[in-house]
Amino acid sequence: MDDAGIVDLYWARSERAIRETERKFGGYCRTVAYNILSDSSDAEECVNDTWMKAWNSMPMDRPPRLAPYLGKMTRWLSLSRLREKNSLKRGGGELPLVLDELAEVLDSGENTEKTLELRELEQALRRLLGTLGRDERDVFLSRCWYMAPIAEIAEKYGLTESNVKTMLHRTRKKLLKQLKEEGLC
Repeated sequence: MDDAGIVDLYWARSERAIRETERKFGGYCRTVAYNILSDSSDAEECVNDTWMKAWNSMPMDRPPRLAPYLGKMTRWLSLSRLREKNSLKRGGGELPLVLDELAEVLDSGENTEKTLELRELEQALRRLLGTLGRDERDVFLSRCWYMAPIAEIAEKYGLTESNVKTMLHRTRKKLLKQLKEEGLC
């Protein structure tokens, strides 16, 4: 079933909407949640929370593409769950590693996590992504948005882990240069 058909089911308040969403996007949302939480039961709960949030928000929203809509919800819910569990202090999951990598770029007295929420930084990141080649952008997003492990990224794109690390390092340097030029860092 296509995205528009699933959205129509939500608007009709049909329970089939959840089944179709699970069938089409369940694996994708579980991957997003697991990459952040590193716990399959927590990831499953976040995916279920995503379906509930989609059910409750769909009458107000009519997204043209469900993958980004659901992925963003899943990511937000997973990050919230991670914060609740204080797993940053225990170093669980990929999130602390990604934040450490970005902390090298973001020169701020604030917590890196808070800095990432700033609207200006989001816009700067969008501008940077528009200048990157497809592979470089996909690798950067895999790491920083989906929080995929380096090994998984390397396998997915047919690169060595060293290539991925180098590509990410260069992209972070570009981001730092852009942030400095724009006065955001």
